[in-house]
Parts: sequence; structure tokens; C-alpha cells
Amino acid sequence: MNILLVEDDKTIASGLEYSLQQDQFSTVLCHDVASAKKVLAEQLDQFALCLFDLSLPDGSGYELCKMVKQQSDIPVIFLTAVDEEVNVVMGLDMGADDYITKPFRIRELLSRIKSVLRRYHKQPQPKTVIDFDPIRIHTLEGKVYKHGVEIPLTALEYRLLLVFANHLGQILSRNQLLEQIWDVAGDFVNDNTLTVYMKRLREKLEDDPKAPTIIKTVRGIGYKVGE
Repeated sequence: MNILLVEDDKTIASGLEYSLQQDQFSTVLCHDVASAKKVLAEQLDQFALCLFDLSLPDGSGYELCKMVKQQSDIPVIFLTAVDEEVNVVMGLDMGADDYITKPFRIRELLSRIKSVLRRYHKQPQPKTVIDFDPIRIHTLEGKVYKHGVEIPLTALEYRLLLVFANHLGQILSRNQLLEQIWDVAGDFVNDNTLTVYMKRLREKLEDDPKAPTIIKTVRGIGYKVGE
């Protein structure tokens, strides 16, 4: 994710830029309002979040926040000195999402950044119907159908099938399957238990469990459903 950092103190800016990059963020660094406005005018849609120092040599973070919020819904966090904290209310009223006072611990800042990003990047809604011929799963009802006929599954069988359905075309190892169905419905699941449930699932879904065409075995690697 790309972050625009605007901070006039070059020592602080350098440290922040290094820490953000170590945490897998990409950064664009500006030291004043003028250069930040130029970057925003050309690259605003490329940023996931903006970090603005409140006091800058040729203006303030308020100007930048206003510019961002008028054009986009990108989150903004202010960096402020302790004696400016009372003034940050103005920024929050403009639509800023958070602020942190200097000096601050970098882990706290990173935590606040991730918290704000989580609020903006909500998880997509899960599918309510998953189809892979001839199987159809109605996730809201927790029911599975084959050629329109309901197939009764236990909680763990259903969970195992749902794991495959959410990874159509992907090869899943036994360890990956175990990690995702571990202790579902209070059952202890080990490698032998997985073998039993795979057998039961195939007996219920496959036309010929000994020659499966729905849950396919990829020798030496794992299993997959779909292409």
C-alpha cells in the first residue's frame, strides 16, 4: 500500500519513511505543502492513506487534508506536536480520521495506520450461493445440493467442503485443510480424522467415490475442487 508522508523535519521524516517501508508500505515523502499539493494533484488515486504533519513551513496539514477530502475518500492521519493537540479538532471536523502527538512510538503509529485502513477496507460480503457443477452450496442456509437434491452433511463435512468451495481451482495440502477445520464443532481433527472425513464426503458427493471427479486428488500435493 502506498502512503503519502508530509513532514518538514527531515530526521523524523527519514525515520518514519524507513519504518513504514520495513512494515511493507510504499511511501512518497514531501517536506512542504507546495510539493505535497503537486503530488496529490498528479497521484491522489495511488495512495491508500496520507500522513500529514500539522505545522509545515509554507502552510499546514489542514490545507492538505481539505484538498484530499474534497476529491477522495482516502484516510488522513495528522502528526502533531503536543501543544497543537487542541487544534486538531479542526482537522477532525474536516474529515481527518485520526491524529498522533509527537513524540510517539513507531509501533503505535503503525497500529493506528492499520486500524484506520481496516475501517476503510471492509471485507467483501461472502457469497450466499457457490456453484461448482453438479454441487450447489447455499451458505446462508448451510445446505448442500447435488443436481438439486439436498445432501445431508455433518458440521465438519460441511466445513471441509466449504474450504474447497472457497478455494476453487486451488490445490490444498492436507496441512492447509487441517488448519482450516481444526476443532470445528468441538471435534478434535488430526490427519487420520481428515482421511475419514474426506472418505465420507466423497461417498456422499461422488458418483463413484473410488474415481472422484468433484474432489480430485493431486498425487503427492493435496486436493482440489474445480479447474
